[in-house]
Amino acid sequence: MIEKTLRAITPLDQLEGLKKRVLDHLDDLTKPRGSLGDLERLALQYCLVRQTDKPQIRKKRIYTFAGDHGIARSGQVSAYPPEVTYQMVLNMAGEKAGAAISVLCRNNGIESFVVDMGVNHDFSETQGLLRHKIQKGTEDFSVNKAMTHDDAVKAMGVGIALAQSSHESGVDLLGFGEMGIGNTTSASALYAALLPADVENVTGYGTGIDEPIRLKKIAKIREGLIQHERDLKDPLAALSALGGFEIAGMVGMILGACSVRLPLMVDGFIASAAALVACKMNSHVQDYLFFSHVSAERGFTVLCEKLNLKPILNLGLRLGEGTGCALAMPILESSIHLYNQMATFSSAHVSDKQ
Repeated sequence: MIEKTLRAITPLDQLEGLKKRVLDHLDDLTKPRGSLGDLERLALQYCLVRQTDKPQIRKKRIYTFAGDHGIARSGQVSAYPPEVTYQMVLNMAGEKAGAAISVLCRNNGIESFVVDMGVNHDFSETQGLLRHKIQKGTEDFSVNKAMTHDDAVKAMGVGIALAQSSHESGVDLLGFGEMGIGNTTSASALYAALLPADVENVTGYGTGIDEPIRLKKIAKIREGLIQHERDLKDPLAALSALGGFEIAGMVGMILGACSVRLPLMVDGFIASAAALVACKMNSHVQDYLFFSHVSAERGFTVLCEKLNLKPILNLGLRLGEGTGCALAMPILESSIHLYNQMATFSSAHVSDKQ
C-alpha cells in the first residue's frame, strides 16, 4: 500500500498552464497586484493541489491522532504522567468535548475526530473516537525500537485509509494534529535524525518542563540516536525506531492525502515531524502541505529554515491537538472566497493600472 501511495504523488511544477491561469485571475481582481500578500500564494497553492482554477472549500475535517510513548514511563521527559494521554482523548471526544481542538472545530464548521492509534487504555464506544489501536503504546526508544517495522507500516496504513476515505466523502480541506505524553521527545529525535540537526537545538520544553528535565530529555534522545544509528538514514526505519504510533498515523495521512490531491493543513511541532518523515519519503510531498503556524517549541525554526517553510500564523502556540489547523483553515478558506467572489477589472468596468 505504501509504495503504491508514494507512486501516486506527482510534482506540481508540471502544471504551468494551470498556474498561469490562476495567476492571471488573481492579477485581474480589483486590487493592486499582489496586495493580498500570502493569501494569493495560498490560493494558488490550493488550486495547484486540486488541479483546478475553480476551487471550492465546502467541507473541512481534522483528525487528532493519539498514542502513548514508552519513553514517557521514565518520568524524565514530560511534566505530565502518561495517563494524561487517555484522559485528554476523553476530553476531545464525545458530545461535551471540552478540549481546545473540540471548541475550535465546533465553532469553525470543522468536522473533528480523535483516532486511538496506541493509547494505553481500553476505550468504550465514544462519539467522535475512532479505534485503530496498534499496541498500547510504544517501547522506550532509548532502549529498544519504538515500533516494529510491521506495526509502523500498519499505523501508516490507518492514516492513508482515513485520508482516502475523507476524499471520497467530499472533504475539500484536511488537517491533523496529535495527543501523546512524551511525543515531543520522539519528534525532537526525528528532527535531529532527519534534518539533520543537533539534539540541543531541536529539543524544547514540551508540556512545560524545567531546564534540568530538558537536559535529561536531551540525554534520552542522544541515547536513542546512538542505539539506532544504523536506522537513521532511512525515513521509515527512523520512524519505526524513534516515533510514536500517532506520528506514524500522521505520516500515512500525509501520503494518503497527497496521493488523491487533497490539500492538507499541518499542525505544530509534532505534526511537522510527521511531515518531515513524509517529505523524506517523497520529495514532492511538501508542495501539497499548508503549515498552519509557527510552533513556539524549540526546533521548529530550524525546520522552517531547512525546508524553507512559511507557516500561516505566528501566535506563540505550542498546544498541538490540531489547534493551529483549526485556526488557519478559515484563513485559507478566506483566500478561496476572495479568489472566487471578488470582481475583476473587466467585469466591474474598473480601470486597471496604467
